[in-house]
Amino acid sequence: MAIRTIDVSRLAAEAGGIYEAVAIVAKRARQVSSKQKSDLDEKLSYFEGFGPEMEDSRMADEQVRTSVDFEKKAKPPEVSINEMLNHEIYFRNPNEENL
Repeated sequence: MAIRTIDVSRLAAEAGGIYEAVAIVAKRARQVSSKQKSDLDEKLSYFEGFGPEMEDSRMADEQVRTSVDFEKKAKPPEVSINEMLNHEIYFRNPNEENL
């Protein structure tokens, strides 16, 4: 995954300010992280019940492949920033709605 710069002014324009954008992106990144972790836990829970069968190289390879696939996924902050820039995040400010 290559490092790339982010146009912060574009993020700020999406949310009405840089601090709001950071808060929105951070909250969405936590949601994405939680979802990815639960998906990984679900996939790895398959391997928990095996005892001596786990010594089989095919089972170990399958578990390693699952872990490597997880490592190759985009990181949660990257996903949330892309969602914000592509207008895929719905957000609202409850303080402004009450006015």
